[in-house]
Amino acid sequence: MKISGPSLASIDRESEIYRKLRETHPRIAKKDATTWGTKASTEAAIRLNWVDLPEASLSLLPQITEIVKKFASYTRVVLCGMGGSSLGPEVIALTYKKDIFIFDSTDPNYARHAIGTDLAHTLVVVSSKSGSTIETASQRALFQGQFEAAGLNPADHMLFVTDPGSPLDIQVRSAGYAVINADPNVGGRFSVLSAFGLVPSALIGAPVDQILKDASAEKNDFLNHDQTILDVAYLLVTQAQQYIAFTDAGSHVPGLSDWIEQLIAESTGKDGIGRLPIATEDPARARVGGSFTVAFAGSGTDLIVEGPLGAHFIFWEWVTALMGAALKLDPFNQPNVTEAKEQTSSALAEWNNVVPALTPACTDKSVEIFGDGQSLKDALATFIEDVRDGGYIAIMAYLDRRDDVKVAELRAILAEKSARPTTFGWGPRFLHSTGQFHKGGQKNGSFLQITGETSTDYEIPGRDYTLRTLLFAQAIGDNRALATRKYPLLRLHLQNRKAGIDEILAAARSL
Repeated sequence: MKISGPSLASIDRESEIYRKLRETHPRIAKKDATTWGTKASTEAAIRLNWVDLPEASLSLLPQITEIVKKFASYTRVVLCGMGGSSLGPEVIALTYKKDIFIFDSTDPNYARHAIGTDLAHTLVVVSSKSGSTIETASQRALFQGQFEAAGLNPADHMLFVTDPGSPLDIQVRSAGYAVINADPNVGGRFSVLSAFGLVPSALIGAPVDQILKDASAEKNDFLNHDQTILDVAYLLVTQAQQYIAFTDAGSHVPGLSDWIEQLIAESTGKDGIGRLPIATEDPARARVGGSFTVAFAGSGTDLIVEGPLGAHFIFWEWVTALMGAALKLDPFNQPNVTEAKEQTSSALAEWNNVVPALTPACTDKSVEIFGDGQSLKDALATFIEDVRDGGYIAIMAYLDRRDDVKVAELRAILAEKSARPTTFGWGPRFLHSTGQFHKGGQKNGSFLQITGETSTDYEIPGRDYTLRTLLFAQAIGDNRALATRKYPLLRLHLQNRKAGIDEILAAARSL
């Protein structure tokens, strides 16, 4: 990896923090579970095999080759997975310009795109360590039902990636499905170089062998010459303070910012001392709000980190593990992710699996306002005014990230209007990423939820609720989790998605 940028002048290699990083580096290589403290050692002991993946995953390649041959006749691949199970394959697909549909949502409108119009030529990869993740379990059931309704055998069209001996592994093997097992001692957000990242990527023709070679070469390099990786970890610990704005604009690794966002947010966003990564559009917008800025090409940011994709994967995983040690936190747990799941279950039970009528404070054209303000502009202005000193804004859009993608423009607008670091996440996938930081990181976030009516809905075989009900339970459940912390919170509900998005953007620009 090659690094450059003005921040390099701030590195003090004789400092206590740098010495701590230098001492930690070889301990990670040895997979020392006590590296992050006694309290974290139990979790670390079963989460450190990511260290070996650049080499260990080579043994998977013959099995992956056979799987690719088995499903060679399929022209469309859909990946059902959340967080670490989907973000890695998405970056790989974007980087190598391959087609894959990432189904990481419970929005019925987005599900319609996932199902598509050609099930006969569709292969669905279901990726889940245990099979218990509610989104992935629902997506799996939905596709099994869709294949059956089309007169197709689901076992001919579905492939499962899961941990050996997991409930999902046992269930689908007994039903005759194809299965590839991943290393169970690797956590989700560190799993891109395992079967979770490699299998779907190989199915779309990405060069997974080259990705592993690049990762192995980079690992060998930083184990023999540690200065570059220690420099980056030092900067993110000492210069970033709370916010790190990433941009992959102009680089050959599009989407890498989103993958790193989950890796760092979920690994460090706890105990009130984390680092919040922000995926931004370009260097100029990255600088808004005073974040420490990182790019993967070009110039104009505090730090530029350049290298092939496989090298980036192992490099940033290692940097994150180093940061955990320097910040004295456990990078492998995610204590607050469970909270969102519990709130979702509570909402479903309370509603008896049917979304109740929810009354807004007021309505402005196509947008219902749940929060302070007598109009959309007034509500947004009030929301921005309530951002705490040193705090950030998080936009959470429970919408269709294909048809409703225009709403993502709101991130840059609110960042400019508020001069505060501003994140944007698609719900519910952000719950497996920045959602951990929202509840476990520094307690200075302000949260804007955007929900919308759906033009369709799907029954979930074996469940008492529909996709629409699940989507709203996740949104309202997370809303409740944030509300208990007394954070500034505004929900905007789109009665008409297209019109409502335009109205929100216009109101934000007029602030």
